[in-house]
Amino acid sequence: MADCITKIELTVACTDLLDKDVGSKSDPLCVLLQNSGGDTWTELGRTERLKNTSSPSFSQRLRLDYHFETVQNLKLGVYDIDNSSSDLGDDDYLGGVELTLGQIVSSKTLTRPLQLKKGKPAGKGTITVTAEEMKDNRAIVLELEARKLDKKDTFGKSDPFLEFFKQGDDGKWQLVHRTEVVKNNLSPTWKKFTIPLQTFCSSDLERALKVDCSDYDSDGSHDLIGSFTTKVSELQKAEHGSPVEFDCVHPEKQKKKKNYKNSGVVVVKSCKLMTQHSFLDYVMGGCQINFTVGIDFTGSNGDPRSPQSLHYMSADGLNQYVSALWSVGQVVQDYDTDKLFPAFGFGAKLPPDYQAAHHEFALNFNPSNPFCQGIQGIVEAYRMALPQLKLSGPTNFSPIISHVASIASTAAQTNNASQYFVLLILTDGEITDFDQTKDAIVRASRLPLSIIIVGVGPADFKAMELLDGDDGVLRSTVGEAVARDIVQFVPFRQFKDAPASALAQSVLAEVPNQLVSYFKMRGLEPPKQQTAAKS
Repeated sequence: MADCITKIELTVACTDLLDKDVGSKSDPLCVLLQNSGGDTWTELGRTERLKNTSSPSFSQRLRLDYHFETVQNLKLGVYDIDNSSSDLGDDDYLGGVELTLGQIVSSKTLTRPLQLKKGKPAGKGTITVTAEEMKDNRAIVLELEARKLDKKDTFGKSDPFLEFFKQGDDGKWQLVHRTEVVKNNLSPTWKKFTIPLQTFCSSDLERALKVDCSDYDSDGSHDLIGSFTTKVSELQKAEHGSPVEFDCVHPEKQKKKKNYKNSGVVVVKSCKLMTQHSFLDYVMGGCQINFTVGIDFTGSNGDPRSPQSLHYMSADGLNQYVSALWSVGQVVQDYDTDKLFPAFGFGAKLPPDYQAAHHEFALNFNPSNPFCQGIQGIVEAYRMALPQLKLSGPTNFSPIISHVASIASTAAQTNNASQYFVLLILTDGEITDFDQTKDAIVRASRLPLSIIIVGVGPADFKAMELLDGDDGVLRSTVGEAVARDIVQFVPFRQFKDAPASALAQSVLAEVPNQLVSYFKMRGLEPPKQQTAAKS
Protein backbone atom coordinates (compact mmCIF):
# COMPACT_ATOMS: atom_id res chain seq x y z
CA MET A 1 0.00 0.00 0.00
CA ALA A 2 2.66 2.46 1.09
CA ASP A 3 4.64 2.18 -2.15
CA CYS A 4 1.95 3.69 -4.33
CA ILE A 5 1.36 6.88 -2.36
CA THR A 6 2.79 9.90 -4.10
CA LYS A 7 3.05 13.33 -2.52
CA ILE A 8 1.60 16.08 -4.68
CA GLU A 9 2.16 19.77 -4.14
CA LEU A 10 -0.37 22.27 -5.53
CA THR A 11 0.44 25.90 -6.29
CA VAL A 12 -2.50 28.32 -6.47
CA ALA A 13 -2.90 31.71 -8.11
CA CYS A 14 -6.06 33.75 -8.80
CA THR A 15 -7.04 36.71 -10.96
CA ASP A 16 -9.82 39.30 -10.74
CA LEU A 17 -11.13 38.36 -7.29
CA LEU A 18 -14.21 40.16 -6.00
CA ASP A 19 -13.42 43.13 -3.74
CA LYS A 20 -15.27 42.73 -0.45
CA ASP A 21 -13.35 45.34 1.54
CA VAL A 22 -14.59 48.91 1.42
CA GLY A 23 -11.90 51.19 0.04
CA SER A 24 -9.29 48.50 -0.55
CA LYS A 25 -8.85 45.15 -2.24
CA SER A 26 -9.61 41.83 -0.53
CA ASP A 27 -7.13 39.98 1.72
CA PRO A 28 -7.38 36.50 0.18
CA LEU A 29 -6.45 33.06 1.44
CA CYS A 30 -7.12 29.73 -0.30
CA VAL A 31 -8.31 26.58 1.51
CA LEU A 32 -8.02 23.04 0.15
CA LEU A 33 -10.71 20.53 1.17
CA GLN A 34 -11.13 16.88 0.25
CA ASN A 35 -14.44 15.07 0.19
CA SER A 36 -14.53 12.36 2.85
CA GLY A 37 -17.94 10.95 1.87
CA GLY A 38 -21.42 12.44 1.40
CA ASP A 39 -21.44 16.16 2.18
CA THR A 40 -18.47 15.91 4.55
CA TRP A 41 -15.35 17.86 3.57
CA THR A 42 -12.05 17.66 5.46
CA GLU A 43 -9.59 20.56 5.33
CA LEU A 44 -6.17 19.44 4.08
CA GLY A 45 -4.39 22.78 4.20
CA ARG A 46 -4.52 26.48 3.49
CA THR A 47 -2.22 29.03 1.92
CA GLU A 48 -0.99 32.17 3.63
CA ARG A 49 -3.24 35.24 3.59
CA LEU A 50 -2.13 38.03 1.27
CA LYS A 51 -3.14 41.62 1.86
CA ASN A 52 -4.84 43.98 -0.56
CA THR A 53 -4.66 42.03 -3.78
CA SER A 54 -7.23 40.85 -6.30
CA SER A 55 -4.70 38.71 -8.23
CA PRO A 56 -2.79 36.77 -5.59
CA SER A 57 0.02 34.28 -6.23
CA PHE A 58 0.28 32.23 -3.05
CA SER A 59 3.75 31.04 -2.02
CA GLN A 60 2.50 28.50 0.56
CA ARG A 61 2.05 25.26 -1.42
CA LEU A 62 -0.74 22.83 -0.59
CA ARG A 63 0.44 19.25 -0.10
CA LEU A 64 -1.61 16.10 -0.29
CA ASP A 65 -1.25 12.40 -0.92
CA TYR A 66 -2.27 11.22 -4.36
CA HIS A 67 -4.06 7.86 -4.17
CA PHE A 68 -4.41 6.45 -7.65
CA GLU A 69 -7.04 3.97 -6.48
CA THR A 70 -9.64 6.46 -5.22
CA VAL A 71 -11.38 9.44 -6.78
CA GLN A 72 -10.19 12.34 -4.65
CA ASN A 73 -12.81 15.07 -4.89
CA LEU A 74 -11.25 18.40 -3.97
CA LYS A 75 -12.67 21.82 -3.30
CA LEU A 76 -10.55 24.99 -3.42
CA GLY A 77 -12.21 27.93 -1.66
CA VAL A 78 -10.95 31.51 -1.65
CA TYR A 79 -11.86 33.68 1.34
CA ASP A 80 -11.36 37.33 2.26
CA ILE A 81 -9.89 37.22 5.76
CA ASP A 82 -10.50 40.23 8.01
CA ASN A 83 -9.82 38.76 11.45
CA SER A 84 -7.38 36.52 13.28
CA SER A 85 -9.65 33.50 13.94
CA SER A 86 -8.95 30.32 11.98
CA ASP A 87 -12.69 29.70 11.55
CA LEU A 88 -13.77 30.65 8.02
CA GLY A 89 -17.46 30.93 8.92
CA ASP A 90 -17.11 34.65 9.62
CA ASP A 91 -15.09 35.49 6.47
CA ASP A 92 -16.37 36.56 3.04
CA TYR A 93 -16.37 33.79 0.42
CA LEU A 94 -14.82 35.02 -2.83
CA GLY A 95 -15.55 31.87 -4.81
CA GLY A 96 -14.36 28.33 -5.25
CA VAL A 97 -14.03 25.43 -7.60
CA GLU A 98 -14.59 21.66 -7.34
CA LEU A 99 -12.11 19.39 -9.10
CA THR A 100 -10.69 15.92 -8.76
CA LEU A 101 -7.00 15.49 -8.08
CA GLY A 102 -6.87 13.24 -11.15
CA GLN A 103 -8.00 16.18 -13.33
CA ILE A 104 -5.31 18.46 -11.92
CA VAL A 105 -2.55 15.85 -12.14
CA SER A 106 -3.38 14.87 -15.70
CA SER A 107 -3.43 18.53 -16.86
CA LYS A 108 -0.48 19.64 -14.65
CA THR A 109 -1.86 23.21 -14.81
CA LEU A 110 -5.55 23.99 -14.85
CA THR A 111 -7.41 27.34 -14.93
CA ARG A 112 -11.09 27.49 -14.02
CA PRO A 113 -13.60 30.29 -13.36
CA LEU A 114 -14.41 30.76 -9.67
CA GLN A 115 -18.02 30.11 -8.66
CA LEU A 116 -19.93 31.44 -5.66
CA LYS A 117 -22.18 28.40 -5.99
CA LYS A 118 -22.95 25.96 -8.78
CA GLY A 119 -23.81 27.92 -11.91
CA LYS A 120 -23.16 31.33 -10.29
CA PRO A 121 -19.83 32.83 -11.36
CA ALA A 122 -17.81 34.96 -8.90
CA GLY A 123 -17.45 37.94 -11.24
CA LYS A 124 -14.52 37.47 -13.62
CA GLY A 125 -12.50 35.60 -10.99
CA THR A 126 -10.34 32.67 -12.05
CA ILE A 127 -8.16 30.19 -10.21
CA THR A 128 -5.09 28.44 -11.61
CA VAL A 129 -3.83 25.27 -9.96
CA THR A 130 -0.50 23.63 -10.81
CA ALA A 131 0.49 20.18 -9.55
CA GLU A 132 3.98 18.86 -8.99
CA GLU A 133 4.95 15.43 -7.71
CA MET A 134 7.28 15.46 -4.70
CA LYS A 135 10.01 12.92 -5.29
CA ASP A 136 12.97 14.49 -3.51
CA ASN A 137 13.00 14.31 0.29
CA ARG A 138 15.78 16.87 0.71
CA ALA A 139 15.13 20.37 1.99
CA ILE A 140 17.19 23.55 1.96
CA VAL A 141 17.63 25.54 5.18
CA LEU A 142 18.53 29.20 4.69
CA GLU A 143 19.25 32.16 6.93
CA LEU A 144 19.58 35.62 5.38
CA GLU A 145 20.16 39.20 6.42
CA ALA A 146 20.76 42.48 4.59
CA ARG A 147 22.56 45.74 5.23
CA LYS A 148 22.32 49.32 4.02
CA LEU A 149 19.12 48.81 2.04
CA ASP A 150 17.66 51.87 0.30
CA LYS A 151 15.13 53.86 2.27
CA LYS A 152 11.79 53.74 0.43
CA ASP A 153 9.38 55.28 2.94
CA THR A 154 9.06 59.06 3.35
CA PHE A 155 8.59 58.62 7.07
CA GLY A 156 10.72 55.95 8.70
CA LYS A 157 12.92 53.32 7.11
CA SER A 158 11.91 50.56 4.69
CA ASP A 159 9.97 47.44 5.73
CA PRO A 160 11.89 44.83 3.75
CA PHE A 161 10.94 41.27 2.79
CA LEU A 162 12.44 38.81 0.29
CA GLU A 163 10.78 36.80 -2.47
CA PHE A 164 12.54 33.82 -4.08
CA PHE A 165 11.71 32.68 -7.61
CA LYS A 166 12.92 29.67 -9.60
CA GLN A 167 13.09 29.70 -13.37
CA GLY A 168 10.51 27.32 -14.85
CA ASP A 169 11.25 25.15 -17.87
CA ASP A 170 9.34 27.76 -19.89
CA GLY A 171 11.79 30.48 -18.75
CA LYS A 172 9.19 32.18 -16.52
CA TRP A 173 9.89 32.98 -12.87
CA GLN A 174 7.82 31.01 -10.33
CA LEU A 175 7.46 32.24 -6.75
CA VAL A 176 8.75 29.60 -4.30
CA HIS A 177 9.06 31.46 -0.99
CA ARG A 178 8.28 34.78 0.64
CA THR A 179 9.88 35.73 3.95
CA GLU A 180 8.23 37.66 6.75
CA VAL A 181 8.40 41.49 6.72
CA VAL A 182 10.93 43.13 9.05
CA LYS A 183 9.49 46.50 10.02
CA ASN A 184 11.42 49.77 9.85
CA ASN A 185 14.90 48.34 9.38
CA LEU A 186 17.50 48.88 6.64
CA SER A 187 19.74 46.08 7.97
CA PRO A 188 17.18 43.32 8.66
CA THR A 189 17.75 39.71 9.72
CA TRP A 190 15.06 37.32 8.51
CA LYS A 191 14.08 34.14 10.34
CA LYS A 192 15.72 30.89 9.29
CA PHE A 193 13.42 28.90 6.96
CA THR A 194 13.24 25.38 5.51
CA ILE A 195 11.77 24.56 2.08
CA PRO A 196 11.64 21.26 0.15
CA LEU A 197 14.48 21.33 -2.38
CA GLN A 198 12.09 20.30 -5.13
CA THR A 199 9.90 23.34 -4.45
CA PHE A 200 12.87 25.68 -4.19
CA CYS A 201 14.86 24.77 -7.32
CA SER A 202 13.18 21.65 -8.80
CA SER A 203 16.05 19.70 -7.15
CA ASP A 204 18.46 21.28 -9.66
CA LEU A 205 21.36 22.97 -7.85
CA GLU A 206 22.31 24.87 -11.05
CA ARG A 207 18.81 26.18 -11.85
CA ALA A 208 18.55 29.97 -12.06
CA LEU A 209 17.00 31.65 -9.02
CA LYS A 210 15.97 35.28 -8.64
CA VAL A 211 15.64 37.04 -5.30
CA ASP A 212 13.65 40.29 -4.99
CA CYS A 213 14.03 42.49 -1.94
CA SER A 214 11.00 44.79 -1.60
CA ASP A 215 9.60 47.38 0.78
CA TYR A 216 6.23 46.22 2.17
CA ASP A 217 3.27 48.60 1.88
CA SER A 218 -0.01 47.74 3.58
CA ASP A 219 -1.97 48.86 0.48
CA GLY A 220 -0.38 46.03 -1.54
CA SER A 221 1.81 48.32 -3.73
CA HIS A 222 5.19 46.98 -2.58
CA ASP A 223 8.25 48.87 -3.90
CA LEU A 224 11.20 46.94 -5.28
CA ILE A 225 14.44 47.79 -3.46
CA GLY A 226 16.60 45.54 -5.63
CA SER A 227 17.16 42.05 -7.06
CA PHE A 228 19.88 39.56 -7.77
CA THR A 229 20.11 36.17 -9.50
CA THR A 230 21.91 33.13 -8.16
CA LYS A 231 21.61 29.34 -7.91
CA VAL A 232 21.71 26.87 -5.02
CA SER A 233 25.29 25.81 -5.81
CA GLU A 234 26.32 29.45 -5.13
CA LEU A 235 24.22 29.70 -1.96
CA GLN A 236 25.92 26.54 -0.69
CA LYS A 237 29.20 28.41 -0.36
CA ALA A 238 27.70 29.68 2.90
CA GLU A 239 27.59 26.10 4.17
CA HIS A 240 30.90 26.31 5.99
CA GLY A 241 30.22 29.43 8.00
CA SER A 242 31.55 31.96 5.47
CA PRO A 243 28.62 34.20 4.43
CA VAL A 244 27.89 34.79 0.73
CA GLU A 245 27.02 38.38 -0.26
CA PHE A 246 24.96 39.67 -3.18
CA ASP A 247 24.55 43.21 -4.47
CA CYS A 248 20.89 44.10 -4.45
CA VAL A 249 20.44 45.95 -7.76
CA HIS A 250 17.49 48.10 -8.87
CA PRO A 251 17.44 47.95 -12.72
CA GLU A 252 16.02 51.49 -13.13
CA LYS A 253 18.63 53.05 -10.85
CA GLN A 254 21.38 51.13 -12.62
CA LYS A 255 20.31 52.66 -15.94
CA LYS A 256 20.10 56.20 -14.61
CA LYS A 257 23.16 56.50 -12.36
CA LYS A 258 26.69 56.14 -13.69
CA ASN A 259 28.40 55.27 -10.43
CA TYR A 260 25.50 53.20 -9.00
CA LYS A 261 26.77 50.15 -7.13
CA ASN A 262 23.76 48.71 -5.32
CA SER A 263 20.67 49.42 -3.23
CA GLY A 264 22.07 47.40 -0.36
CA VAL A 265 23.64 43.99 0.17
CA VAL A 266 21.81 40.72 0.92
CA VAL A 267 23.87 38.22 2.89
CA VAL A 268 23.31 34.45 3.01
CA LYS A 269 24.48 33.67 6.55
CA SER A 270 23.98 29.93 6.33
CA CYS A 271 22.76 27.38 3.82
CA LYS A 272 22.47 23.64 4.29
CA LEU A 273 20.71 20.72 2.68
CA MET A 274 18.99 18.20 4.94
CA THR A 275 16.86 15.09 4.43
CA GLN A 276 13.22 15.39 5.45
CA HIS A 277 11.74 12.01 6.31
CA SER A 278 8.10 11.18 5.70
CA PHE A 279 5.66 9.23 7.86
CA LEU A 280 6.09 6.29 5.46
CA ASP A 281 9.89 6.42 5.87
CA TYR A 282 9.38 5.80 9.60
CA VAL A 283 6.60 3.22 9.29
CA MET A 284 8.33 1.31 6.50
CA GLY A 285 11.57 1.60 8.44
CA GLY A 286 10.02 -0.37 11.29
CA CYS A 287 8.49 2.22 13.65
CA GLN A 288 5.60 0.65 15.63
CA ILE A 289 2.48 2.64 16.39
CA ASN A 290 1.06 1.59 19.78
CA PHE A 291 -2.65 2.22 20.16
CA THR A 292 -4.31 2.71 23.59
CA VAL A 293 -7.99 3.39 24.28
CA GLY A 294 -9.65 5.23 27.17
CA ILE A 295 -13.46 5.10 27.58
CA ASP A 296 -15.54 7.53 29.63
CA PHE A 297 -17.85 5.82 32.15
CA THR A 298 -18.91 8.92 34.09
CA GLY A 299 -22.47 9.54 35.30
CA SER A 300 -23.17 12.26 32.72
CA ASN A 301 -23.41 9.50 30.07
CA GLY A 302 -26.68 8.30 31.64
CA ASP A 303 -27.60 4.86 33.00
CA PRO A 304 -26.52 2.26 30.38
CA ARG A 305 -29.85 0.41 30.84
CA SER A 306 -31.83 3.46 29.68
CA PRO A 307 -32.27 3.99 25.90
CA GLN A 308 -31.33 7.66 26.46
CA SER A 309 -27.84 6.70 27.72
CA LEU A 310 -24.83 7.15 25.43
CA HIS A 311 -23.71 3.69 26.61
CA TYR A 312 -27.06 2.05 25.77
CA MET A 313 -26.54 -0.89 23.40
CA SER A 314 -28.98 -1.01 20.51
CA ALA A 315 -30.31 -4.37 19.33
CA ASP A 316 -27.41 -4.75 16.88
CA GLY A 317 -24.91 -4.35 19.76
CA LEU A 318 -23.81 -0.85 18.72
CA ASN A 319 -23.71 2.63 20.23
CA GLN A 320 -21.65 5.75 19.46
CA TYR A 321 -18.77 4.54 21.64
CA VAL A 322 -18.50 1.22 19.79
CA SER A 323 -18.91 2.84 16.34
CA ALA A 324 -16.17 5.42 17.02
CA LEU A 325 -13.87 2.72 18.37
CA TRP A 326 -14.32 0.54 15.27
CA SER A 327 -13.86 3.42 12.85
CA VAL A 328 -10.57 4.72 14.28
CA GLY A 329 -9.25 1.38 15.50
CA GLN A 330 -9.53 -0.37 12.16
CA VAL A 331 -7.13 2.10 10.55
CA VAL A 332 -4.61 2.24 13.41
CA GLN A 333 -4.44 -1.51 13.98
CA ASP A 334 -2.71 -1.98 10.61
CA TYR A 335 0.39 -0.24 11.97
CA ASP A 336 0.71 -2.32 15.14
CA THR A 337 2.23 -5.76 14.58
CA ASP A 338 1.15 -7.55 17.77
CA LYS A 339 -2.43 -6.17 17.63
CA LEU A 340 -2.51 -6.16 21.45
CA PHE A 341 -4.11 -2.96 22.66
CA PRO A 342 -4.28 -1.78 26.28
CA ALA A 343 -7.81 -0.51 26.99
CA PHE A 344 -8.89 1.50 30.03
CA GLY A 345 -12.03 3.00 31.48
CA PHE A 346 -12.36 6.05 33.71
CA GLY A 347 -14.98 7.60 36.00
CA ALA A 348 -16.70 4.42 37.27
CA LYS A 349 -16.97 2.45 40.53
CA LEU A 350 -15.86 -1.16 40.18
CA PRO A 351 -16.99 -4.50 41.56
CA PRO A 352 -16.91 -6.06 44.05
CA ASP A 353 -17.09 -3.17 46.57
CA TYR A 354 -18.07 -0.19 44.34
CA GLN A 355 -16.27 2.18 46.73
CA ALA A 356 -14.36 5.08 45.13
CA ALA A 357 -14.49 6.02 41.43
CA HIS A 358 -11.49 4.82 39.40
CA HIS A 359 -9.89 7.17 36.88
CA GLU A 360 -7.89 4.59 35.00
CA PHE A 361 -8.93 0.93 35.27
CA ALA A 362 -8.28 -1.98 32.93
CA LEU A 363 -11.36 -2.64 30.81
CA ASN A 364 -10.79 -6.40 31.20
CA PHE A 365 -10.40 -5.91 35.03
CA ASN A 366 -6.84 -7.28 34.78
CA PRO A 367 -4.53 -4.38 35.75
CA SER A 368 -1.32 -6.39 35.25
CA ASN A 369 -2.38 -7.33 31.70
CA PRO A 370 -4.82 -4.72 30.31
CA PHE A 371 -4.25 -5.86 26.70
CA CYS A 372 -7.12 -6.81 24.39
CA GLN A 373 -6.66 -8.82 21.18
CA GLY A 374 -7.42 -6.48 18.28
CA ILE A 375 -10.25 -3.94 18.12
CA GLN A 376 -12.71 -6.83 18.40
CA GLY A 377 -11.11 -7.69 21.76
CA ILE A 378 -11.62 -4.12 23.05
CA VAL A 379 -15.27 -4.15 21.97
CA GLU A 380 -15.81 -7.50 23.72
CA ALA A 381 -14.12 -6.29 26.93
CA TYR A 382 -16.31 -3.15 26.80
CA ARG A 383 -19.51 -5.18 26.41
CA MET A 384 -18.49 -7.49 29.29
CA ALA A 385 -17.53 -4.62 31.63
CA LEU A 386 -20.52 -2.36 31.02
CA PRO A 387 -23.19 -4.25 33.08
CA GLN A 388 -20.74 -4.61 36.01
CA LEU A 389 -19.82 -0.91 36.39
CA LYS A 390 -21.47 1.87 38.36
CA LEU A 391 -21.14 5.14 36.42
CA SER A 392 -19.77 7.85 38.68
CA GLY A 393 -17.49 10.91 38.46
CA PRO A 394 -15.74 13.29 38.30
CA THR A 395 -14.44 13.21 34.68
CA ASN A 396 -10.65 13.22 34.99
CA PHE A 397 -8.56 12.86 31.82
CA SER A 398 -5.12 13.53 33.30
CA PRO A 399 -4.58 10.09 34.97
CA ILE A 400 -4.94 8.15 31.71
CA ILE A 401 -2.88 10.70 29.73
CA SER A 402 -0.14 10.55 32.38
CA HIS A 403 -0.27 6.74 32.37
CA VAL A 404 0.31 6.47 28.59
CA ALA A 405 2.85 9.31 28.76
CA SER A 406 4.93 7.36 31.29
CA ILE A 407 5.08 4.35 28.90
CA ALA A 408 5.97 6.70 26.00
CA SER A 409 8.64 8.31 28.18
CA THR A 410 10.32 4.93 28.76
CA ALA A 411 10.24 4.25 25.00
CA ALA A 412 11.72 7.71 24.30
CA GLN A 413 14.80 6.85 26.35
CA THR A 414 15.91 4.26 23.79
CA ASN A 415 16.86 7.22 21.53
CA ASN A 416 15.61 5.60 18.33
CA ALA A 417 12.49 6.05 16.22
CA SER A 418 11.06 2.60 16.92
CA GLN A 419 7.93 3.42 18.97
CA TYR A 420 5.14 5.96 18.75
CA PHE A 421 1.94 6.06 20.82
CA VAL A 422 -1.62 7.06 19.96
CA LEU A 423 -4.15 7.48 22.77
CA LEU A 424 -7.82 7.48 21.74
CA ILE A 425 -10.14 8.97 24.39
CA LEU A 426 -13.88 8.48 23.85
CA THR A 427 -15.86 10.89 26.05
CA ASP A 428 -19.13 12.76 26.47
CA GLY A 429 -17.00 15.87 26.97
CA GLU A 430 -17.81 16.97 30.51
CA ILE A 431 -14.24 17.39 31.82
CA THR A 432 -13.53 18.15 35.50
CA ASP A 433 -9.71 18.32 35.73
CA PHE A 434 -9.17 20.76 32.85
CA ASP A 435 -6.02 22.39 34.34
CA GLN A 436 -4.35 19.08 35.23
CA THR A 437 -5.19 17.79 31.73
CA LYS A 438 -3.61 20.86 30.10
CA ASP A 439 -0.47 20.28 32.18
CA ALA A 440 -0.41 16.59 31.24
CA ILE A 441 -0.74 17.46 27.52
CA VAL A 442 2.06 20.05 27.65
CA ARG A 443 4.34 17.45 29.31
CA ALA A 444 3.27 14.80 26.78
CA SER A 445 4.04 17.11 23.81
CA ARG A 446 7.75 16.34 24.37
CA LEU A 447 7.08 12.59 24.07
CA PRO A 448 6.30 10.20 21.15
CA LEU A 449 2.54 10.53 21.71
CA SER A 450 -0.57 11.81 19.91
CA ILE A 451 -3.95 12.14 21.60
CA ILE A 452 -7.23 11.78 19.72
CA ILE A 453 -10.41 12.79 21.52
CA VAL A 454 -13.76 11.77 20.02
CA GLY A 455 -16.71 13.57 21.60
CA VAL A 456 -19.77 11.32 21.89
CA GLY A 457 -23.31 12.66 22.31
CA PRO A 458 -24.89 16.11 22.06
CA ALA A 459 -22.79 18.13 24.56
CA ASP A 460 -21.16 21.51 23.94
CA PHE A 461 -17.52 20.49 23.47
CA LYS A 462 -15.96 23.93 24.12
CA ALA A 463 -13.42 22.54 26.60
CA MET A 464 -12.37 19.79 24.15
CA GLU A 465 -11.86 22.36 21.40
CA LEU A 466 -9.61 24.38 23.72
CA LEU A 467 -7.46 21.28 24.27
CA ASP A 468 -7.16 20.84 20.48
CA GLY A 469 -5.30 24.17 20.41
CA ASP A 470 -5.99 24.85 16.69
CA ASP A 471 -7.14 28.40 17.45
CA GLY A 472 -4.09 29.27 19.48
CA VAL A 473 -1.25 27.66 21.40
CA LEU A 474 -2.24 25.46 24.33
CA ARG A 475 -0.38 26.48 27.51
CA SER A 476 0.01 24.82 30.88
CA THR A 477 -1.19 26.45 34.12
CA VAL A 478 2.26 28.05 34.52
CA GLY A 479 2.27 29.35 30.93
CA GLU A 480 4.53 26.76 29.29
CA ALA A 481 3.50 26.22 25.65
CA VAL A 482 3.12 22.79 24.02
CA ALA A 483 6.31 21.71 22.23
CA ARG A 484 4.16 20.45 19.33
CA ASP A 485 0.45 20.14 18.59
CA ILE A 486 -0.52 16.61 19.70
CA VAL A 487 -4.29 16.76 20.34
CA GLN A 488 -6.95 16.26 17.69
CA PHE A 489 -10.61 16.59 18.70
CA VAL A 490 -13.73 15.73 16.66
CA PRO A 491 -17.39 15.45 17.68
CA PHE A 492 -18.82 12.08 16.60
CA ARG A 493 -22.16 13.66 15.64
CA GLN A 494 -20.51 15.34 12.62
CA PHE A 495 -19.95 11.88 11.16
CA LYS A 496 -23.23 10.22 12.15
CA ASP A 497 -24.44 9.89 8.56
CA ALA A 498 -21.04 9.69 6.86
CA PRO A 499 -19.39 6.39 5.86
CA ALA A 500 -17.46 4.69 8.69
CA SER A 501 -14.12 5.60 7.10
CA ALA A 502 -14.80 9.36 7.29
CA LEU A 503 -14.33 9.66 11.06
CA ALA A 504 -11.02 7.81 10.93
CA GLN A 505 -9.76 9.94 8.04
CA SER A 506 -10.58 13.09 9.93
CA VAL A 507 -9.07 12.19 13.31
CA LEU A 508 -6.04 10.38 11.97
CA ALA A 509 -5.17 13.07 9.40
CA GLU A 510 -2.79 14.86 11.75
CA VAL A 511 -1.07 11.80 13.25
CA PRO A 512 1.51 11.27 10.45
CA ASN A 513 2.76 14.87 10.74
CA GLN A 514 2.73 14.67 14.54
CA LEU A 515 4.87 11.53 14.41
CA VAL A 516 7.33 13.09 11.96
CA SER A 517 7.48 16.36 13.95
CA TYR A 518 8.38 14.44 17.13
CA PHE A 519 11.23 12.44 15.59
CA LYS A 520 12.45 15.56 13.76
CA MET A 521 12.45 17.54 17.03
CA ARG A 522 14.56 14.73 18.53
CA GLY A 523 16.78 14.48 15.43
CA LEU A 524 15.99 10.74 15.04
CA GLU A 525 16.28 9.02 11.66
CA PRO A 526 13.85 6.24 10.63
CA PRO A 527 15.02 2.85 11.89
CA LYS A 528 16.20 0.79 8.94
CA GLN A 529 14.16 -2.26 8.02
CA GLN A 530 15.61 -5.27 9.80
CA THR A 531 17.44 -7.19 7.11
CA ALA A 532 15.14 -10.03 6.17
CA ALA A 533 16.06 -13.26 7.93
CA LYS A 534 18.00 -15.51 5.60
CA SER A 535 15.70 -18.21 4.36
